[in-house]
Amino acid sequence: MTIQQLFKTAPVTTLLLISFIGLYIVQVLTGVDANNPSTEALIKWGANALPYTMDSEPWRLVSSAFLHIGLMHLLFNGFAMYFFGQIAEPMFGSAKFLALFLLAAIGGSLLNNYVTWQGILDGTGQPGISAGASGGIMGIGAALLIAALFKISVNGMVLNLKSLILIMGINLVYGFAVPGIDNAGHIGGAITGLIIALAFAIAYRQRMAAVIQNTAINQSNYLPHYQSEQQDEYHTTYINMPVNNDTGFNNDSNLNDARLNNASLYNESHVDNNIGVNSNINIIPNYPILSAEKTPPKSMLIWQLLPWLVMLLLSIGFIWWWQDIHQQILQVLAAIE
Repeated sequence: MTIQQLFKTAPVTTLLLISFIGLYIVQVLTGVDANNPSTEALIKWGANALPYTMDSEPWRLVSSAFLHIGLMHLLFNGFAMYFFGQIAEPMFGSAKFLALFLLAAIGGSLLNNYVTWQGILDGTGQPGISAGASGGIMGIGAALLIAALFKISVNGMVLNLKSLILIMGINLVYGFAVPGIDNAGHIGGAITGLIIALAFAIAYRQRMAAVIQNTAINQSNYLPHYQSEQQDEYHTTYINMPVNNDTGFNNDSNLNDARLNNASLYNESHVDNNIGVNSNINIIPNYPILSAEKTPPKSMLIWQLLPWLVMLLLSIGFIWWWQDIHQQILQVLAAIE
């Protein structure tokens, strides 16, 4: 897939990849080591470091997701973003996809800082730094797992659940097997992605149920009305059929002729309607029940807003979590002084 095709299919994914690569190139051009950047350089460029992030620079929770520690780290995360993004973004929508990535990255960084802080309190850990899009990417991967579980399709295709489980499993095992990998960031991002994706999936199921229900209601309202129109047309033609007493035939004979003539007219009118000649009985476009479908019911609007509501609640929860750790650090520093 070319850059133009990727941008057309997944514009946010393309812009994220460009930002990852662009930031890395700028770092290298300013003298940062391409494969083994120093701690000072990483902190300067926005890495997540507990003494800074949980003190007065919470913006590092986001900036660290765009910063990578060396070329191999960038290539690995770039390929994962390319693989997941071109599927997830068309499925969830560009705006929701971006919010999912950012919240998953923040959730991963916060969990990393929480685990680090608890280690410091227990005397078993020390402050470190973390960077990379892994937390956000794990959140996207977890969201795709939920989409596959709920059989949400994109462009008519349903995701392979087993393949996604295998990919996510390899990433988690690799993180625990290789030293220096931010496992807390991976797990935090994945949990955040799962929560958001559950809101996506529930909203999707409810919207589909509402569409099916509305379709059934429209059909049930349309058929009796259509049958009534047919009956009215038949009876009107029958009652208005003149009876000629001067012909010498009895009334029953006249009525029989009227029925035959009326049946002939009725059949002809429907044959003409099928070929588009008779427009007088084409009543379908004039039904109010069909035009009402253009306005989605309130229940569908509520389900459409559900993912945004869940992401808003997560954002509030993350702010509270940052404040809680921040206050704990201040209390410990005040006690030491």
